[in-house]
Amino acid sequence: MASGSLKKMVSAAINQGVVEARAMIFGHQLNPTGKKSPHKLLRMKLFGDKVAEWYPHDINKDDPLVMARQEQERLSKLEMLKRRGKGPPKKGQGRRAAKRNK
Repeated sequence: MASGSLKKMVSAAINQGVVEARAMIFGHQLNPTGKKSPHKLLRMKLFGDKVAEWYPHDINKDDPLVMARQEQERLSKLEMLKRRGKGPPKKGQGRRAAKRNK
């Protein structure tokens, strides 16, 4: 019986050495207890830049002339609505405020 257990001990030591060497060579993280570890998540590549590449660059936001023109159009439309009486109400005079006063 002693030789069988000695053989198992030597085999276990060799396997442990092989596992440690493999981990060192390939950069793996050893987890002998088998508990959950965040190492897999920390090792993942960040994917924010890759997602951002899917969306085209908006040149309108870079050009101040385009932004100024859009703002001017918005203000002129708002002024036209106000003249017709269709503009936004003053603060505290809207639909929700009227509902609350009933």
